[in-house]
Amino acid sequence: MKENWQIGGFGLYIHWPFCQSKCPYCDFNSHVSKNVDQELWASAYEQEIERVASQVPNRVLGSIYFGGGTPSLMSERTCDRILDGVRKHFSLSNDIEVTLEANPTSVEMSKFDSFRQAGVNRVSMGIQSLNQSDLENLGRLHSVNEAVEALSIAKSVFDRVSFDLIYARQNQSLSSWEAELTRALDLAGDHISLYQLTIEQGTAFGDRFNRGKLKGLPDEDLSADMYFATQSICEAAGFQAYEVSNHAKNGFESKHNHVYWRGGDYACVGPGAHGRLTLDGTRVAIECYSNPAKWLDAVGLGNGQKQCSPLSDDDVAIEYLMMGLRLNEGIDTERFPHLQKLININKISGLTDLNLISTSGNNLSVTPKGRPVLNGILRELLV
Repeated sequence: MKENWQIGGFGLYIHWPFCQSKCPYCDFNSHVSKNVDQELWASAYEQEIERVASQVPNRVLGSIYFGGGTPSLMSERTCDRILDGVRKHFSLSNDIEVTLEANPTSVEMSKFDSFRQAGVNRVSMGIQSLNQSDLENLGRLHSVNEAVEALSIAKSVFDRVSFDLIYARQNQSLSSWEAELTRALDLAGDHISLYQLTIEQGTAFGDRFNRGKLKGLPDEDLSADMYFATQSICEAAGFQAYEVSNHAKNGFESKHNHVYWRGGDYACVGPGAHGRLTLDGTRVAIECYSNPAKWLDAVGLGNGQKQCSPLSDDDVAIEYLMMGLRLNEGIDTERFPHLQKLININKISGLTDLNLISTSGNNLSVTPKGRPVLNGILRELLV
């Protein structure tokens, strides 16, 4: 019988914390540093990979994801050493997915061949907009022309290519977003991630918003119209919405992100990285030190983890519900016994009548109509 983590899969997340600049909307653990000692960092990653692998022996790794920050800013040699370390200490599946996030600048494009030779077979590009003035407002350092060129080069180098766009931007109209998305899908490879602009506290945009200086944001009705237009345009182009913000051609869904959403295990390495592992039958939440210097010091002492905390049965079940309902496929309500105790069954019929959720046997999923109000559905379902 499969353990729960085996149903969801097993992946490795590697966080590279450095960026060329801090985007005003970004609340990820990223740091601007002009001088990065690549040798020092490569050695630290190698050491942490060996330690993490020793926690989960005899497992087959299905996916690796380099996130950030901007992983494409690492040297080709650093990437090669990291992946060599992974191959040395983990068993890899025959069809392993190795994704690296990249920005479409000329410096990073020039590394694509070397990253592929190191073992990267999928690239995820942070394009964010195909409108030049909006790119500048979003703090991006590339141009639209560079983005188009980078996509073309990426598709010639890698087996699989994805990219991100942000919509519901300042002063953006529905018609302009529809035109931009249509163009993006013409340029796309096999996968695209489409996120509504979210104003996060602690970011430059958050500070401007709090001071009333972030003008032109769409109201709820326009944001909803943009969301539904996104779904219909993507579906017509053959990019199915397999998750709330992610669209792919059939068979090209992200393996690594499925690990998160299906409640699998994922090891983690790097400053600020988070993970979930099942150790001796207990699922634990892992968090690494977020400050790059602190993480390096901790690795030097033998462990870059800040904490490793056991999760209760309720925590595990709630996390599975919250993550799994983001997927078009939904969840298996009998996978975790505690989940059945947590779901308010009195709400099921009402949400079904409103066509917000759908049930079939043990399966519970959110309908296309329900996806924009997923957080509300979760509040209703949880006792």
